[in-house]
Amino acid sequence: MNTYALTTPLRDKDIEKLKTGDAVTISGTIFTARDAAHKLLCDYLDRGEKLPLDLEGQVIFYAGPAPNKPGQAIGSVGPTTSYRMDPYAPILVEKCGLKGMIGKGKRNEAVLAALAEHKAVYFGATGGVAALLSKCVEKAEVILFPELGPEAVRKLQVKDFPVVVINDIYGGDLYQEAVKKYNEEI
Repeated sequence: MNTYALTTPLRDKDIEKLKTGDAVTISGTIFTARDAAHKLLCDYLDRGEKLPLDLEGQVIFYAGPAPNKPGQAIGSVGPTTSYRMDPYAPILVEKCGLKGMIGKGKRNEAVLAALAEHKAVYFGATGGVAALLSKCVEKAEVILFPELGPEAVRKLQVKDFPVVVINDIYGGDLYQEAVKKYNEEI
């Protein structure tokens, strides 16, 4: 396992060095979006329209943050279960150049295939530490779909946002590897 500090936008060379289990800190811009926002983004593509934001080389954090308190950029912001974005993620990776996704839980085969084919990665963020993750957010603004409330698309400026590589471009899967290791040890 290696440790990397990455700055968005991500490039192929950033993704190529990452392996399942690597610890990563992300700095720069990331976006929040959950399933309702993903559907609306894919609706643009279905209509043959350009997305209202550029996802080339970007990272989407599957989160719906809590309201911020005075003096804070954002409220608690923890990962959402990722499988709800599985119908949309391959499309955004293939057609829009999305390079990273942050969430929790397993992904389906279509997502894993898109990661390998288009050089993207799925990162895991630790659930249950949303208040701590919010401390890595320096600035947050709603940029799309404000009618979705907490699920609106937000543009976040982050510094040293901690994640781990769950699925890499080489077919690695941290969840499967952890189960295998556990079974070998008992």
